[in-house]
Amino acid sequence: MNAPDLSRRKFLVGSLATATATAWAAARAAEPTATPHNPICAFTKFLQPLSYAQLAETIARLGFDGIEATVRAKGQVLPERAADDLPRLVEALRKHGLEITIMTTSVTRADVAADEQLLRLAASLGVKRYRMGYYVYDLDHPVKPQLDALRPVVRELAAMNGEIGIQGLYQNHAGARYVGATVWDLQSLIDEIPVEEIGFAFDIRHAVAEAGLAWPVLQNVAAAHVGAVCVKDFQWEDDKPRNVPLGQGRVDQSALRRWKPAAFSGPFSLHIEYLEQAGVEPNIEALGQDLATLRHWLAAA
Repeated sequence: MNAPDLSRRKFLVGSLATATATAWAAARAAEPTATPHNPICAFTKFLQPLSYAQLAETIARLGFDGIEATVRAKGQVLPERAADDLPRLVEALRKHGLEITIMTTSVTRADVAADEQLLRLAASLGVKRYRMGYYVYDLDHPVKPQLDALRPVVRELAAMNGEIGIQGLYQNHAGARYVGATVWDLQSLIDEIPVEEIGFAFDIRHAVAEAGLAWPVLQNVAAAHVGAVCVKDFQWEDDKPRNVPLGQGRVDQSALRRWKPAAFSGPFSLHIEYLEQAGVEPNIEALGQDLATLRHWLAAA
């Protein structure tokens, strides 16, 4: 839903975004230029209270190329209102030279009419990629037959994506129940599918959490199928992963060096997950700070 344009919030958001962008520019002044062909977008899950105009202005001031927009239940755009609201969001972004770089959805199959309509609408508006929903295991039963059952589902979705002209992206998410957490399983499902139809939204944080020191193996397995890279960081705390600012946890800039040999030209999506419901202003500040870190890492990669 599109929140009302509250003048006080607009002033606070604008002031904070300007200050953060200024700090980012100063910190970046002495750095070499990052590779220009990789767009960087902001995952806007925790900026949803902003109106579309406020969101676009804020993201532009911070220096992003676009957003990873939530178009799902409880998202910035509700699927049932997408026909009205998605064009409005796209137009608000275009006024600032921005795009929906990735559209986050709950889409997992090709036989849901509403999902097909959403993807066709998005493609008609110039959206090139969408992040899929998740497949999950029933661990009370053998895994391999479940993967075999998923194979035609994934192929049918890939074929629909190809016909529509939009790329599906599946994020590797840490956790025993998630298909793709170990990467090998999802790779086996999409190995013969063109990356233009379905690829990985390769999440460095989740790969490190799942594989520890062996996470580069997961990156290697996924490399040929990667359509986007999700960037965030975490630390272990009481045997549980706790999200932290980029550069303060287990993920470091060596993670990004591995994309250069692969000549990766897709987008990087910056996720701020460590403030959760702290509010809009702290999340804006965190986006600016982590963007400065990410650009520094990319420039040095």
